[in-house]
Amino acid sequence: MDPFEPLIIAAIFLVAVLYSSVGHGGGSGYLAVMAFLSVAPNITKPTALALNIFVAGIATVQFCRRGHFSWKLFIPFAAASIPLAFVGGMINLPVEYYKLVLGIALMLAAVRLAWNFSQTREIIEFKWFPALFIGAVIGLTSGLIGIGGGIFLTPILLLAGWTNPKTAAGVSALFILVNSISALIGNYQNAVELSPGVAVWIFVAVIGGIIGSTLGSKYFASVTLRRALAVVLVIAGLKLLFV
Repeated sequence: MDPFEPLIIAAIFLVAVLYSSVGHGGGSGYLAVMAFLSVAPNITKPTALALNIFVAGIATVQFCRRGHFSWKLFIPFAAASIPLAFVGGMINLPVEYYKLVLGIALMLAAVRLAWNFSQTREIIEFKWFPALFIGAVIGLTSGLIGIGGGIFLTPILLLAGWTNPKTAAGVSALFILVNSISALIGNYQNAVELSPGVAVWIFVAVIGGIIGSTLGSKYFASVTLRRALAVVLVIAGLKLLFV
């Protein structure tokens, strides 16, 4: 694998733009790119988390500064997810199990990107106990495979009617950021490697994150482009599950 291949760099940039437009760091997208390249899990996991931290950090700033955030909603999910993301980051699954879990996660990410959630749904009050339980499950899963958990949290927030799409994006952005940091710290308890092109990938991901999060927080995100990326995620997921 040549990490400086223009096609790879372009793919990282596109993932960052599209994911950050909905408040995500792009972890599952970066993992999909690396899955196509058959990169080893001990490289894909920390690399995706590192990229996540930068892009989710940018998305957090962009959505929060426009008022699309709720501490009340964020705290219970994050309180349970952060320690378990650390635990998940410490665990290195056997390759066959890692590919299975990641393949399923990519399929779920595809659904999230393809689904255009309503902007006008009635908001209902959330409950702390379910939020803590959901946060714990997402945190552990995220740490295991190297994502921030936004692909799970955002649909749950919206389908449960706990907030609107913009606030869900802002909450998910910070959720991804703190989980990615926690999981990466846990992962470094093991012998891990980053992709040799990670500095360049971070640079293009940051540029993509600025563009995507600005568009997503101010305007409507492009559903057509997200659905095109969803097809790519499905293909990558199938590759992991069956090849």
